[in-house]
Amino acid sequence: MKLLIFLIFLVGLTMPKDRTEEENPITLQRIEVNDLVFNCRTSGLNNTKEGVILLHGFPETSHMWNKLIPILSKKGYKVVAPNQRGYNPGSLPREVSEYELKKLCEDILAIGDYYGFEQFHLVGHDWGSSVGWALAGLNPDRLLSWSALSVPHLKAFMEAYKTDEEQKKKSRYIGFFKLPYLPEWYFSFNNYSNLIDLWSESSEKQIDIYLEIFSKKRVLKSALNWYRANVGKITPEVSPQLGDVYVPTLLLWGKNDAAIGRKGVEGTDKYMRGPYELMELEAGHWLIQEAFQDVSKAIVKHIETYSLHPEN
Repeated sequence: MKLLIFLIFLVGLTMPKDRTEEENPITLQRIEVNDLVFNCRTSGLNNTKEGVILLHGFPETSHMWNKLIPILSKKGYKVVAPNQRGYNPGSLPREVSEYELKKLCEDILAIGDYYGFEQFHLVGHDWGSSVGWALAGLNPDRLLSWSALSVPHLKAFMEAYKTDEEQKKKSRYIGFFKLPYLPEWYFSFNNYSNLIDLWSESSEKQIDIYLEIFSKKRVLKSALNWYRANVGKITPEVSPQLGDVYVPTLLLWGKNDAAIGRKGVEGTDKYMRGPYELMELEAGHWLIQEAFQDVSKAIVKHIETYSLHPEN
């Protein structure tokens, strides 16, 4: 028996390991832009290819990208994943209007400027996708490629939100999230158990990291202010530009998404004027956790296709 255990130990030592994360470490940086302080996860900032910015949604943080960041860094890209406005102790404006989509877009452009990204690839999930769609409409000259996870083109989604019965049912939670005070109480009740339920696809370590952020004073309120500031009242400065998209776009959608129905996804095509690919997955809303291999490969392929320095 001892000999068997010893042999198993030796085999374990000699088995090849994925050293991507070890060779491409993630660094936490705190930067100040737009008079706010953002915590960013970065990797490969001295690499030679262009920048990639990764945008999280609700209720997550930049930690959702921890497995993808080193993969992109290993490919030679400069990778930045910020905790967005409302998710950092130093970026918690009190006014709901401070969370309007236009301001959220300005944050990402400023972060890109801070890191010297004249143009960059953009990847977003959930609310991060909403910001990305707005940027693709407002500032297409800054984006080399755009990869949207879960959320379709905003106009296509809004059309489905108003007219499609399936989407109306899936979006019932939004009205609750917009209410004052009550959703904060609901999510923080019983040691954040209702919030933890939303992270069913996340690891225990990731849940602990999320809880550390959302349990901080005013973070949960600020994150929910994204709904209060934008749903049903996209600002006039933004809405006219949320039409045709010329940026090369990849849309990844899970067929079992509890929040996003097919209507808005299929309606996205009519707004695409540049290269566009829709990839449907056997997954739900939390694509990066549920289908990481398929999602990461698709994102890397899309970025490489439109890179200024593609691999030979």
